[in-house]
Order: sequence, then C-alpha cells, then structure tokens
Amino acid sequence: MTVRSSGSQPIQIEQDVVLARQTARKLAQECGMRLIDLTKLVTAVSELARNTMVYGGGGDMDWQILDENARTGLRLVFRDEGPGIPDIKLAMTDGWTSGSGLGLGLGLTGAKRLVEEFELETEPGKGTRITITRWT
Repeated sequence: MTVRSSGSQPIQIEQDVVLARQTARKLAQECGMRLIDLTKLVTAVSELARNTMVYGGGGDMDWQILDENARTGLRLVFRDEGPGIPDIKLAMTDGWTSGSGLGLGLGLTGAKRLVEEFELETEPGKGTRITITRWT
C-alpha cells in the first residue's frame, strides 16, 4: 500500500466540522468514489468531526489517499486529547446516545457501518483516535 497524498485539518469550531465534510467530499471525488460511497463517507465524517469537537474538545482530522493494487482508498483519522471514552462497549452499542442532541444521532456504530474499516483507540484522560477507511 502506498500513500499518494496526505494532510491534516483542525477541528476546533462548528465551521471546522463543515470544512471537514467538504474536505472529505473533495478527497473522495479525487479517489473516484461512487456517489453512494461518497455520501456514506461524508455522513460518517460529519458524525466523527462533531464528536471530535464536542466531546474531545477539538482536535484534528488527518487524511491519506491510499493506493493498494487496483483500488484507491481514503483514510481519515479523527484525533483529540479530550477525556477519552470511559465505556467503549456502551459507546459502541446501537442506539446509545450521550444525550447532547448535537450530532446526527448515528453514534459511533452508525459511523462504523458507513465505512469498510473502523478502528477506535481511546484512553480516559488521554483522548481518542478513530481511524476510518473507505475504498473505491
């Protein structure tokens, strides 16, 4: 697997969530993603970027366009140095919500279903890192 290009975008304020969606859409188009796959990816980005801002206190979205054999992928990493997720099992339960009412209501499990690869790393007091990848 090779990294064709990469970059990073801060997620600190509401406008950054919009920019993260726009960046993901543009990158997915560059990868040649079909509209349905692009839409799923952007929906997941919306949820994860908002979580980064609201629960993580802000952070970054790192991105990489990947080439592997005959396919191209977009890997996005949402990272923050917030309080972390105290109960991963609960957070990964369908229908569970923190009750903020600020997101799309998808939660982490909804975002996970929208991508092919999903990895969550978190430690209380040290932050959270969620990596998603969608392939063409």
